[in-house]
Amino acid sequence: MTTSYEYDVLVMGAGLAGMRAALAAHEAGARVAIMTKVHPVRSHSNAAQGGINAAMMDRGDDWEEHAFETVKGSDYLADQDAVEILAQEAGREILTLEHMGVIFNRNEEGRLGTRRFGGQKRARTFFVSDFTGQAMLHVLFEQLMKARVPVFEEWFVTSLVKDTDGRCAGLIGFEIRTGQFALVKAKAVIIASGGLGRVFEPSTNALICTGDGMAIAYRAGAPLMDMEMVQYHPTTLKEKGLLITEAARGESAYLLNCDGERFMKRYAPNMMELASRDVVSRAEQTEINEGRGVDGCVLLDCRHLGRRLIHERLRQISEEVHSFAGIDLTKEPIPIQPGMHYQMGGIKTDVDGRCWDVHGAWAGVPGLFAAGETACLSLHGGNRLGANSLLDTVVFGRRAGRCAADYAREVPTPHVPDSTVGMEQQAISALLSRHANRDSIAAIRQEMGVAMHSHLGVFRDQEGMMTAKGTLEALRDRYSRVSVQDKGRVFNTSLIRALELGFMLDCAETIVYSALLRRESRGAHFRTDYLHRDDVEWLKHILLYRQPDGSSRVEYLPVRLTRWEPKVRIY
Repeated sequence: MTTSYEYDVLVMGAGLAGMRAALAAHEAGARVAIMTKVHPVRSHSNAAQGGINAAMMDRGDDWEEHAFETVKGSDYLADQDAVEILAQEAGREILTLEHMGVIFNRNEEGRLGTRRFGGQKRARTFFVSDFTGQAMLHVLFEQLMKARVPVFEEWFVTSLVKDTDGRCAGLIGFEIRTGQFALVKAKAVIIASGGLGRVFEPSTNALICTGDGMAIAYRAGAPLMDMEMVQYHPTTLKEKGLLITEAARGESAYLLNCDGERFMKRYAPNMMELASRDVVSRAEQTEINEGRGVDGCVLLDCRHLGRRLIHERLRQISEEVHSFAGIDLTKEPIPIQPGMHYQMGGIKTDVDGRCWDVHGAWAGVPGLFAAGETACLSLHGGNRLGANSLLDTVVFGRRAGRCAADYAREVPTPHVPDSTVGMEQQAISALLSRHANRDSIAAIRQEMGVAMHSHLGVFRDQEGMMTAKGTLEALRDRYSRVSVQDKGRVFNTSLIRALELGFMLDCAETIVYSALLRRESRGAHFRTDYLHRDDVEWLKHILLYRQPDGSSRVEYLPVRLTRWEPKVRIY
């Protein structure tokens, strides 16, 4: 017998965006629940280290300056109406978080302290040492428990359900502990399941970041937008892929090449190490490619910051580099290299999280919402500014939650037969019944990650991307035959890895397809065969819709400009 549940709003994902959306929907009077494949405080939001941006007028800052620098950082691909909302609502959200219990660092005067982050002239990044995301995550989880919001903890979502009218009607998933499937019905679904970092190897992302939400929405008929825009963070630990926070450079750490030169003066003479992330990553990779690196890396030097500052403001990375590289941050520089970090593209939404198409109507699935890294407003365009991601999760998580609650009040309860779950169970049984061959999920996943890193990293070209396309086609074929060795249903992590790989292959294919379409260099998408930005032909978004045969249909959407015309970016 199939187990089923019913809510007004169902949230997929329990990171910052998911919990903020759930709280907002609950406060708006909706019956809300969360489905998450990990315990909420183990979500990848934990990994956000440096801080959260906000322009506070009482400090002489201006939301318009924050908005402009976000638009400039995006290489003018961001939709400016979305950016204006982000910058205008930032201050209120910081105060809300502090009132909830986030203990932000304070300065000598007892006021909330700030640090500078890349691409911004002012220090407007509020922080909790170098574990800001973790601090916010725990506080939001406390609020979630206080509100008694139900959490389907360690449940794996396999698909989105639609009713007979094509409206979003909930999610199907199984409890990892027991293997028991359930249909969780809902009038509105908010996908807030994070990014797709493990499509690339190495990556700063947790192993759980496998693009599940993006792929589930894509399969259900929602468009994915600007998937070619993949951010490489400038400072990840050599070979490990471990994130070294931008806060280190915000506190005045240096980037050095093999000659001990602060080489950023040649690439960004004004902003130096605090230029936008795409600019710094390309500068580092150029130094490495042209022989001025140190064993395939450049160096991040924090020695001059002093033991006290490092202990107070960079303690986490100090402990991490000591544990994983045997380096004392106060005595020697860190070997770092650019690494895959964040997906700017995602499920196409409007500023209230609704999954709308180019015509401003529901895109294939009425009642489907998205927020956080899973979504694409477009807020970050071709390159995200550091510390805007945490702000994105809480501002647009809140807006999506409220809008979903409003929507749920206006629509009837969806009618979906419990037998719908049977098809999912049959698909899982078919996967588990495959006979073993010499291939493995791990091998396919690793080859995919290496191919994506090699050909769709900091620098790209037609030949390399076509090579990646061919590799993905071969891996897709192998995936259709690969077996799962564990045939059980209880805590079958092998089955979960297999399902995640299917989601990741969907995401990887859309990244390559969009990257091949965009014949220019803009933000994180830098093509050595098209070196310049082309605002005449490519000041527009790329939307991909999945077709029944697995191919993609393409649509284009002009970038929304409100007050800032595109200019050459100079840092």
